[in-house]
Amino acid sequence: MKTRLLHVGQFPAELDARLAQAYDMTVLAEQPDRTAFLAAHGADFEALAASAITGVDAALIDALPKLRVISSFGVGLDKIDVAAAKARGITVGYTPEVLNDCVADTAFGLLIDTARSLSAADRFVRAGDWLRGAYPLTKKVSGSRLGILGMGRIGRAIAQRSIGFDMQVRYHALEPVSDVPWQYEPSLLELARWCDFLIVITAGGAATRHLVNAEVLDALGPQGFLINVARGSIIDEAALVRALQEKRIAGAGLDVFESEPHVPPELFSLDNVVLLPHVASGTRETRQAMADRVFDNLQSYFATGRALSAA
Repeated sequence: MKTRLLHVGQFPAELDARLAQAYDMTVLAEQPDRTAFLAAHGADFEALAASAITGVDAALIDALPKLRVISSFGVGLDKIDVAAAKARGITVGYTPEVLNDCVADTAFGLLIDTARSLSAADRFVRAGDWLRGAYPLTKKVSGSRLGILGMGRIGRAIAQRSIGFDMQVRYHALEPVSDVPWQYEPSLLELARWCDFLIVITAGGAATRHLVNAEVLDALGPQGFLINVARGSIIDEAALVRALQEKRIAGAGLDVFESEPHVPPELFSLDNVVLLPHVASGTRETRQAMADRVFDNLQSYFATGRALSAA
């Protein structure tokens, strides 16, 4: 008999099909009464397929007394109660490494766009404004100072890309990383004061909520740019809106927001911010690799007792 698997994520159709073929899969969202279904059938499931966006809370874990493994589509773990899972001996698989390049690429795309006002300049041409005068001058990227908040896998990939732009790089993290050549800055405020561009690529969750606050934004200053390809919760969004409106920072490039897919409407009319719909890893190649890792984590667990990529 096939292993019972509960589906609670948002996955590409191809992954849904593979999971349905390999496992006895039930989609929780299709049940008319989720609570009643879990009360009646929660003990049937040994595997859970989730996603970083939907998450897995302690209540769901408690409702699945025979759960052995969670496989999540995404690298973020802030919406998955890893502690509750580990307390039960449940393996949590996720998809690191495979999305590093695309997220780093997007970070640099947002950096260049915000510095050179590419999206705003595109709107300028489309509106016919070029007929009435030249576009304003913008900020040079090459040779500038790059601050990185977080120096994990993706932070390293971002820093590596900066070499081609002859950028000076410093980073802030909980502690120095021993095997990187870039300078550690123990104070986030001092990093913000030093850099021209601050890229946020640290983990989300309670420990980093609103880590980038009004004080950090003021330290970044009217010539500084903020890029976020991590989690919306890391930035005090209301403070960021005010800083952009009042031009207390030069601009921002945002792929993530506090209450996705809801974006503060005050941002829509501002030309000093670039807004993306959480697509940093959104390439065909990377999403395929993520889907493969979700499936392979499950297959590996039931074959060997270990996920390929475990939290």
